[in-house]
Amino acid sequence: MAHISQIQNNEAISRRQLFELTAKLSLPAILAQLSGILMQYIDAAMVGRLGATPSAAIGLVSTSQWLFWGVCSAMTVGFTVQVAHKIGAKDYESARSILRQSFVGMLIFSTFIAIVGMAISYKLPHWLGGSDDICHMASLYFFIFVAALPGLTISFLCGGMLRCAGNMKIPSILSLLMAVLDVCFNFFLIFPKRTIEIGDFMFTVPGADLGIAGAALGTVAAEILTAILMLYFLVVKEPGVAMKGTKGSFKLQSNVIKKALKISAPMTLAHAVICGAQIVVTIIVAPLGVAAIAANAFAVTAESLCYMPGYGISDAATTLVGQSYGANRKQLARHFGYVAVGLGMIVMTAMGILMWVGADFMMTMMSPVEAISSLGAEILRIEAWAEPMFAAAIVSYGVFIGAGDTLIPACMNFSSIWLVRVPLAAFLAPKIGLKGVWIAMCIELIFRGSIFIIRLLGKSWLSDKNKKKKEEITEAYEDNLNGSGQDLD
Repeated sequence: MAHISQIQNNEAISRRQLFELTAKLSLPAILAQLSGILMQYIDAAMVGRLGATPSAAIGLVSTSQWLFWGVCSAMTVGFTVQVAHKIGAKDYESARSILRQSFVGMLIFSTFIAIVGMAISYKLPHWLGGSDDICHMASLYFFIFVAALPGLTISFLCGGMLRCAGNMKIPSILSLLMAVLDVCFNFFLIFPKRTIEIGDFMFTVPGADLGIAGAALGTVAAEILTAILMLYFLVVKEPGVAMKGTKGSFKLQSNVIKKALKISAPMTLAHAVICGAQIVVTIIVAPLGVAAIAANAFAVTAESLCYMPGYGISDAATTLVGQSYGANRKQLARHFGYVAVGLGMIVMTAMGILMWVGADFMMTMMSPVEAISSLGAEILRIEAWAEPMFAAAIVSYGVFIGAGDTLIPACMNFSSIWLVRVPLAAFLAPKIGLKGVWIAMCIELIFRGSIFIIRLLGKSWLSDKNKKKKEEITEAYEDNLNGSGQDLD
């Protein structure tokens, strides 16, 4: 059986072992990604039972939510990378020191972001072009979500720290638990008291009848409980970094904060750019009506079930390429890149086929409103054509990060989204409605995947000038797995 330690131990790696390593590292990452998306899918499906207007309200602010939580998530990486470095060097005292500072730093940052979000929550739906009948509900949902950002950020931070310590099991289990808790809380908070019949049995189920506010509160409650559990396993149970029985200061140190910002800033900016484009697309969709807004939001959530495996494989690619590049095994790094991208394209092609075939079922599960589900199914089938090339873009980006090649790929993402997708969507939407927006998305993803493959086949991403960046960005993954590194000839 292939093992990650073969890379830095300069052991020969066969082509079969290339595939084994890539698949082995991809599976837990895919499961972690899918658990988060599953929670969004559940939320959307349960709210969809309330009708078109509540669904549209959530859909209107969903991209803004991704922007806010994504910025907080990206900022945690600056601390988790530093802790991973110290764990790899067996400097556990310094690791705990950075861990303490990370709690303070991220609570301050996430609280600030939450305050900004709450301050704009009333105006945001109006800025996005929402109609009067959905703006109030959208504002309320967004307000509750952003108010809980500090708790969600602590969950992100603790999960990242556990993975840096080599504990992949607990974060994955707790992510799945969060999805289960979300279902349970939503079940009682969204709907009114009702009688359920199962065969000859009838029983009454209590319900708070909070509607869209119940959906937000259910999600927030699941996030906060998960954060508490993550925190417990990290600071009490995890060997090496557990703070129980240790002493240390929580005072922020300038060198730690500067390094955290240096590592996190590119990821945060990249996320903001992509979410900014998604928000602009939401503004383009808003004038198309309630059904279009809801169908667009539900279809985005449904499609995410198809592309999240790509992000899991991308994480594995970053680890494998980063380890190979750090061990000066550039040919091996290139082969890992090719294998990961190929695997991603195969998996997401299969998911695209399933999405094409099951589009009607997926949308009906999310909304019983015919106008929403039928339109959502149509646009999902448009997007299915882009899944293979979307995979190429997603996984190639992870490959390039592994080699420390971040600037040009970030510019490629920016240019593709802002110069292809947004103008095409703005041009086609008034002519053919929501289908035009998704045709623009499909064309842009195919274009983006093509330019990423061209760069992958070139040599510049393995240039030595990327090595310093690589050490800062991907060493966390190396330390994580205690891996160790020869070229596949």
